[in-house]
Amino acid sequence: MKSMKSMLAAGVLLASLCACKQAKEVTIMSYNVHNCIGLDKVRDYERIARVINEAAPDVVAVQELDSATERNGGVYALAELEKLTGMNGIFASAISFQGGSYGIGLLSKEQPLKYKIVPMPGREEERALIVAEFRDYVFCATHQSLTPDDQLASVALIEKELAGIDKPVFLAGDMNSTPSSQPQQLLARTFVSLNDTAAFTFPADLPDRCIDYIYADRQRMERVEVKERRVLNEPQASDHRPVLVKLLLE
Repeated sequence: MKSMKSMLAAGVLLASLCACKQAKEVTIMSYNVHNCIGLDKVRDYERIARVINEAAPDVVAVQELDSATERNGGVYALAELEKLTGMNGIFASAISFQGGSYGIGLLSKEQPLKYKIVPMPGREEERALIVAEFRDYVFCATHQSLTPDDQLASVALIEKELAGIDKPVFLAGDMNSTPSSQPQQLLARTFVSLNDTAAFTFPADLPDRCIDYIYADRQRMERVEVKERRVLNEPQASDHRPVLVKLLLE
């Protein structure tokens, strides 16, 4: 009897260890939706949602969203995308604008355990960073300034916010800088770009540069295996093309 109990206990332990080593599939997307206005000048929330739904990401960093402004007729853009995708949303206001606000968002299938919104520098307009913790990872969404000095200052602020986190960290957004730029070189101390930076994202109709990125923190890259990386062939729904990365997270 004692031998049987020992065998059962060993089996349970082995099963637990195997379960711990199973990899989780995670699909990450970054999309500057240009206020859901396409290159045809049409504002179409359903079209943007269709692009997201067809890609079926687990989490999306979304840039350029109005929240109840005059120019978008008082519509809360992220709420529209939440409704059309069935995902959970977090909105971060960067600036007050036309009776509402303008900023970035995050969409996720899984409800975040917690999140915070951190102001980021921007002399042409203030910026924001969303830091959301999920069960297996931390996901950050941002839209960096057009000014290189502000971009450089943002790197230190991002690194400060992520210090001490013991889960894999992903960062995504429109960074407004090309791979060879100084801000990108500075970010590379802490992050590894998961998307193919030779695949261009802007402008959507005839892309000639990569300014949209998905990163993983360098310290935990051994837990991340990239299975697929691509820029989605969507030339009209926005002025940017979306970036997508599929990975296995140990």
